[in-house]
Amino acid sequence: MEIRVIGGGLAGSEVALSLSEMGIKCSLFEMRPHVQTGVHTSDRFAELVCSNSLKSRSIENASGLLKEEATILGSRLLRIAEECKVPAGKALAVDRERFADSVTEQISCSPFVSVISKEVEELEYSSQIINIVATGPLTSSRLFNHLSEHLGEALYFFDAVSPMVTTESIDMSDAFTADRYGTGEGDYINCPLNEKEYEAFVNALMEAETLPLEGFDSRLLFERCQPVEEIARQGRDALRFGPMKPVGLVDPKTGKQPFAVVQLRKENLQETLMSPVGFQTRLRWKDQKRVFSKIPALKNAEFVRYGVMHRNTYIDSPKTLDPTLKSRSLQNTFFCGQITGLEGYPEAISSGRFVAMNVASLKLVSTRRELPRETMLGSLIDHITRSARSPLKPVYANFGLLPREGLPRQGKKLTRLLQTERALKQTRRFAVEWRNAIDGVYC
Repeated sequence: MEIRVIGGGLAGSEVALSLSEMGIKCSLFEMRPHVQTGVHTSDRFAELVCSNSLKSRSIENASGLLKEEATILGSRLLRIAEECKVPAGKALAVDRERFADSVTEQISCSPFVSVISKEVEELEYSSQIINIVATGPLTSSRLFNHLSEHLGEALYFFDAVSPMVTTESIDMSDAFTADRYGTGEGDYINCPLNEKEYEAFVNALMEAETLPLEGFDSRLLFERCQPVEEIARQGRDALRFGPMKPVGLVDPKTGKQPFAVVQLRKENLQETLMSPVGFQTRLRWKDQKRVFSKIPALKNAEFVRYGVMHRNTYIDSPKTLDPTLKSRSLQNTFFCGQITGLEGYPEAISSGRFVAMNVASLKLVSTRRELPRETMLGSLIDHITRSARSPLKPVYANFGLLPREGLPRQGKKLTRLLQTERALKQTRRFAVEWRNAIDGVYC
């Protein structure tokens, strides 16, 4: 049975490397560089387009719990991420160049992965072919038109990317290094603003021009990726309670909490590049430099990448996918990653690992398995395939998805602890049962 993985982003790369580790051959199709997305800058696999952060490491955080589950399941990309990590306090952030290079090298060197640089415009359906669609939110229009013919009209939302500056161009006389609440080792550069400086920045931001985007509607912005200019329109203090919140930080110059703060996160191991946290934007490039230079520490900043906005498309999973992420109507076709409506890097990676496990089971022992809903990944998949209303809205890991049934009534903190313990226990059981099921044919 031939296995075709379409898309070389996080989910597709996870599938390919996972199947390779299992000794199962697959073909990995990637349209870049022949067809560009408008956002990617290279033809490498697993290129991180937006942030370089895979969010919190702590299992007290929903994203941290999801990554721990994916690690238990055997995620290959999370192993690579650990090898390419950069200091980021409690978060797992990676050197995006090294990460993409490492993933690309491992895929290219695998004897079990055949890389095909070609745009897939439509799928071939056969009892002898397994399709795994992992084309992400920037799926080509030709393929999405094909999918829409079979699955119904595509859904979409708008996403944005933060700019990036060189570390040496930051004026450290107007900045300080620290993590919130004194945790960590000072992995972030903090750019404080007083009330007058904040007002000047907001005024400049509100007056700046934005790049036109076909079909743009602010109501279709994903809540975690709202451009700073859209947040500013919600009220003068909206940024101070959002990406510019000063809580947990003390300016060593004044000994007090700043009025507002822009935090910069390291982009590479050499610490030569930094990006402002939560500063996605669709301002015109000339205005980005002018407006962001209103931040005192960035008055002479050298921009190596400007922020951009793009349209993300995905399928209406409650109508189209079953809880193993297999299509209900398309023969031997699975979906994983952000094209399913799962939003975020850990979500894409973990869903890729889950699909690889089910494809291996289907190929080797003709079975598929559902994840327990008590796990974070299982609850995410249950939400997008069964629980959520159609049309689906993108979703990321959060404790609100985990069931409380069977747990004693306790306070919020203890309840989350019990949910976490149960999720990890169920994940370990699932991993053992999966391996036992294919024991003897697993390579």
